Amino acid sequence: MSPPVPSPPRALARLQFHAGFTLDDAAAQVDYYARLGMSHLYASPLFTARPGSTHGYDVIDYHRINPELGGEPALQRLVRKLRAHGMGLILDIVPNHMFAGPGNAWWTDVLRHGRASHYAGYFDIDWRSPDPLVHGHVLLPILGKPYAQALRDGDVRLDREGGEYILRVHDNPLPLAPGTIEAPHGEGQSSVLAAHDGSRDAGFHALHALLERQHYRLALWKLANDTIDYRRFFDINELVGLRMDRTRVFEDCHALVFRLYAEGLIDGLRVDHVDGLADPHRYCRQLRHRLRRLQRLRPAGAPRGTAYLVVEKILAEGERLRPDWRTDGTTGYEFMDQVGALLHDGAGENMLTALWQSVSGERADFAAVARAARLQILVDSFEAELDRTARALFDAARADVSTRDVSLPAIRRVLVELLVHFPVYRTYAGGLGRDAVDEAVFQQAYARARHSVRIEDRELLAEVAAWLGGQAPRGLPPGRVRRARERAMRIFQQATSPMAAKAVEDTACYRYGRLLSRNEVGADPGHLALDIPSFHALCAERARDYPHNLLATATHDHKRGEDARARLAVLSHAAVVPHWAAAVERWRGRNAGLRALVGGATAPSPADEYMLYQTLVGAWPLTLAPEEARGLDDFRERVAGWQRKALREAKRRSRWTRPNEPYEDGCERFLAALLAPANGFAAELHAFVQRIGAAGAANSLLQTTLRLTTPGLPDTYQGTEFWDFSLVDPDNRRPVDFDARRRALDAGASWERLLRDWRDGRVKQRVIHELLQLRQRHGSLFAQGSYRALPCKAADDGAGNELIVFERKLEGHAVVVLALRHTAGRLLGAATPAWLAGSSAALLPPGLRVHDLLPGRYRNVLGEGVATVDGSLDPAEWLQPLPVAVLERMGA
Repeated sequence: MSPPVPSPPRALARLQFHAGFTLDDAAAQVDYYARLGMSHLYASPLFTARPGSTHGYDVIDYHRINPELGGEPALQRLVRKLRAHGMGLILDIVPNHMFAGPGNAWWTDVLRHGRASHYAGYFDIDWRSPDPLVHGHVLLPILGKPYAQALRDGDVRLDREGGEYILRVHDNPLPLAPGTIEAPHGEGQSSVLAAHDGSRDAGFHALHALLERQHYRLALWKLANDTIDYRRFFDINELVGLRMDRTRVFEDCHALVFRLYAEGLIDGLRVDHVDGLADPHRYCRQLRHRLRRLQRLRPAGAPRGTAYLVVEKILAEGERLRPDWRTDGTTGYEFMDQVGALLHDGAGENMLTALWQSVSGERADFAAVARAARLQILVDSFEAELDRTARALFDAARADVSTRDVSLPAIRRVLVELLVHFPVYRTYAGGLGRDAVDEAVFQQAYARARHSVRIEDRELLAEVAAWLGGQAPRGLPPGRVRRARERAMRIFQQATSPMAAKAVEDTACYRYGRLLSRNEVGADPGHLALDIPSFHALCAERARDYPHNLLATATHDHKRGEDARARLAVLSHAAVVPHWAAAVERWRGRNAGLRALVGGATAPSPADEYMLYQTLVGAWPLTLAPEEARGLDDFRERVAGWQRKALREAKRRSRWTRPNEPYEDGCERFLAALLAPANGFAAELHAFVQRIGAAGAANSLLQTTLRLTTPGLPDTYQGTEFWDFSLVDPDNRRPVDFDARRRALDAGASWERLLRDWRDGRVKQRVIHELLQLRQRHGSLFAQGSYRALPCKAADDGAGNELIVFERKLEGHAVVVLALRHTAGRLLGAATPAWLAGSSAALLPPGLRVHDLLPGRYRNVLGEGVATVDGSLDPAEWLQPLPVAVLERMGA
């Protein structure tokens, strides 16, 4: 009989599926994850996606499991194996958008039939474009050349496929509206094709006339950001937004999800980009309701408890997930931010700021950089969305006779100021207007916007604030005014999230380089560090409000691997900053002759060079020797990929829409020259990493321990059981060497051996394994137990600022966690980690003791220590061989 699957989950292993890693490939790893201690696999989207998709977020068919992954038969094989090991499956779903291109039958039908299509209401298309050429049509900005030239050059041509005429744009087929071309048989087909040959004048006019009769309008790709008439995912033209607020769309897109849940093949859901939806509150409640109704249909062997449901949501500082959404929490970006900040040393902040400003010449703090990025993004990438939102507000103004004198340009001006100063990703106002939480958020944006708008526009700013939820639409009589206000609110709230993400995550985080370990999804690079009491308070709050929230430290979207960030955090430590500053000054001097002169400026710029050095330090593999040519080449290629992407995302000297290849090439030549064996820099880089490597590893083990013991469900991203020094995608989605991880787990090496070979990462896997086994033994304690910071007191009446200590307790069972942070002062330059006897005492105040423990016999699951505790303990006696200790109460 198969063991029961825990509900809610106990621990998740996140896997990225694609043609190179299928459902059957995952099935082959189930026994490894089961032995490691995972309760569930956590799968990237499995629905049929764009052919060749490496991530699955470009869905083309919600009704089928992707055949490239093995289809539904492979899913059933995977689930059977999971159930045999007492494990389950959590599925990532994408309700906000689909791929707008070949293979998507719904989208193709809209292009063929226009507004008459059964699926026209599925997509968030604005059929009321002010452009008379586009009004009532779908704009397709897919041409690589201006329209007329594309027709004459044959980039757009009439063709036949599957027995019918189609248009072919480059290699992509587009449908023709019924009745827009005759379809003769035999030799007549050739004459029809010849008559629409754009390279001849007559054919050009015939082809143009045919295009004019379609339900779409072809346009140059550069027009997308200015005039596109459908909501996109961020600024990606190939991903079209869905109207998930419509019940028919909701049911159609979730039909397979609901069947898989009812049949017991999946046990919960992760909802991608929930803020992109028109009404996340309604969507989440609707989803929870449907899943609850399906619970009774689930077969024996499948968990019968409530389905696990989390949402991808970026929470700003002080922002909280709404409890009335009825979810189990978020996907854990806020924990990644909190634990990351905990690793940093606030004592080094001023020195790091001064170093960044001195090297880069840039004085602005991150908030100012983000505001400038928001303004640029509005103009460069979201002009169409800005125009759509402004026109919706203009419609609201014109709907009411008392505001008919408001102009569209004035609305745009105040709207820009609101968007630039918006402090969170979005608000959630509805028919009842803004609640108290949203009102507080909006007032922040309003106050800042009022300070920066023209005096003449302040009165209008107040009006716009009212239209966007300051006044409840349901307080208005039914009719045009109310409908216009509700539409304006919906469009505005769906616009703020992608604009914020694109400006902050994908622009400002690539411009501001004080310390790149804080430039991460969900984090505020302007806030360097978090103190221990604040961390404890956040953990206690999570235990109370969202005990099953995901806890992530690595994702498919992270900009740097969890251990690269942990190593870079060492650079913030007060004892390290002077060494780092000296190294940077030395490297800049020795490498000055390697910089290129491009367009009158150096490549790389001082800021880009400084961020490159940080990236090299953070990503350098611990086992890479500087003379190893093959490994060095692989490392250089990885960093070069990051560098080119970073330069384009920063949008200062290059960008995706207009790459500055001379500058990018100059930066890549600089990187290649840096790492050339003859240069000697690689040896210096290697030596510096060795100096801080042990402290970085200590940070990593602390981060791992907190993810596996604080309130919530630990999410382990594929491959991160060993050290993870990856960079932004696609680097963070490289194949995982599962055989090496299996061998390490099977070997069961001693702590002494693991510490001696700490650079290979097996010590991290052992920590994960031991703590997952602990969670398995005490499932109820970690799911329902209390969280309490334990009091510490030293002989001088003080307490250590380096010691994190807390207790998880439930009904006589207790787990106590002891962890050291800011170890760099002791570990700097250590060839072998000084985590052995004596190191802990040197880092702690004299006579420090932890008090108020539940008395009993305890053992350290991350070491060999066993002792009876009478209510207090000396942490130095337990913090060996690692800088973390997890004490399991074995009884009274």
